[in-house]
Amino acid sequence: MAIVPPHVLVVDDSFFDRLVASRVLKSFDIRVTIMEGPEQALEFLDAEHDVNLILTDYCMPDMTGYDLLKEVKESPRLNHIPVLIMSSDDISERKEKCLDAGAHDYIVKPLNVVDVPRLLSYM
Repeated sequence: MAIVPPHVLVVDDSFFDRLVASRVLKSFDIRVTIMEGPEQALEFLDAEHDVNLILTDYCMPDMTGYDLLKEVKESPRLNHIPVLIMSSDDISERKEKCLDAGAHDYIVKPLNVVDVPRLLSYM
């Protein structure tokens, strides 16, 4: 029986940050789906049921990663999925706000190889 690799949904409006996160995760044999924004991610999550973790940027136009986190945590169908927030800014108030709203972690971008074992521990 084949082992199914974990599936991570990466949500970021920055092409560079999506590329870095995708390459880092794929180097650990993690299946990656990339979305440019939270609205697109929510549509994907409505149709897809095998996402093991959501890794989302905090600062995005229209809808933030925090907004996405709240939508996921308020949905009975999605609230079991761990959400990790990424940001270029290490702002302790923002980090606290995200963790209080149900985020499993807050990572300073770009995603690094050393972050992956911690990320895998949430799945």
